[in-house]
Amino acid sequence: MKIAMLGSGFIARFYATSLHAQRRKDFIYTVYSRNIDKAKRFAEDYHLQHFTDNMEEAINHPEVDVVLISLPNHLHEIAVSACAKAKKHVLCTKPLGRTAAEAERMLHLVEDAGIFAGYLEDLCYTPKFLKSVASVQQGSIGRVLWTKSREAHPGPHSDWFWDKEKSGGGAIIDLACHCVEISRNFIGKDIKPIEVMCWADTQVHPIEAEDHAIGLVKFENGAIGQFEVSWTFRGGMDLRDEVVGTEGSIWLNSFLRTGFEVFSTGKGAGYVAEKAEVNNGWLFPVGDEAHELGYPNMFTDMFDAIENQREPQETFYDGYVVNAILDAAFISAKSKQWETVQLPIWRGLTGQTKPSVYKEYDNEHWLVKEELLPNGDKKVILKKKTTGEIVEISTLT
Repeated sequence: MKIAMLGSGFIARFYATSLHAQRRKDFIYTVYSRNIDKAKRFAEDYHLQHFTDNMEEAINHPEVDVVLISLPNHLHEIAVSACAKAKKHVLCTKPLGRTAAEAERMLHLVEDAGIFAGYLEDLCYTPKFLKSVASVQQGSIGRVLWTKSREAHPGPHSDWFWDKEKSGGGAIIDLACHCVEISRNFIGKDIKPIEVMCWADTQVHPIEAEDHAIGLVKFENGAIGQFEVSWTFRGGMDLRDEVVGTEGSIWLNSFLRTGFEVFSTGKGAGYVAEKAEVNNGWLFPVGDEAHELGYPNMFTDMFDAIENQREPQETFYDGYVVNAILDAAFISAKSKQWETVQLPIWRGLTGQTKPSVYKEYDNEHWLVKEELLPNGDKKVILKKKTTGEIVEISTLT
């Protein structure tokens, strides 16, 4: 398939590198940029046949099959509307919108037009993440109770990120969109998010938006998703996830500690990794950044889905749900209270409840815990059904 790339900046180049690597058959045909010189440079760097500073020209080019939106947040809806009008398949970078209302309008646009729409949430396609989700879905760690996702770095690369009106927010809209969708995948996308509690502050940068935030997302089945995001973290980009279930746990470190460490005095300048701040001392390069960040798996899923006329793993509807959760986070950060997630469009399960914590040990007791002690004894802690008294039984070796 031939792709129209809308945007020529940092993320567009990551996407282009992924799409043109490993002899892939889907390739970029044209690029649109608001700056014609940047469009020309991008076209030269990736050997494209066409470039333009007219968005509609790129979208409506007769050779183009799919449009890939890599534009600032405030331009997403404009681009999606143009794609819907042209009846061209569209892939949009995260976050889908600046608000849930904006995302909902884009969802209606693509569904009414009957075009394919994929949400480019790359961190839900990393090799470690995909394997972890498969393990959870197979029941390896039991029922998921709690997830924690963290993304922190010194701040984004482009000026518009720091403009609250253009971006829709700060670290929450930029980074928590990743973390929230990671939690949804682990807990279950069909489980409804119901409430959010969030703390946010502007700690370092002279901007109107938040540069640090921590939030809790409560789901209808009792699970909790936690996000930690920051534009104040020094030392590179920290991407970590944790999942805790009734039968096990998963820890993921996707970027800052990958088993690749280098010491350098700084002689010889060179790119180390995204958001790396120095090129001397102990460094933590990444062997294949695009692969570690999920881009190849993401585009494979998207183009396979188009060809096979199925939904991709990440859809515009997913982007809409994420935006609804982030809306509640922004409200909570101001109110300092739990705030309800407003989801007028919900396509998952309803009426889910928290499972009972009571597991029967025998006719008279509930099981609290059992364990094997260092000396080999087996200890069982029980709760009497009639009185609620906690007792223990030890089996001596």
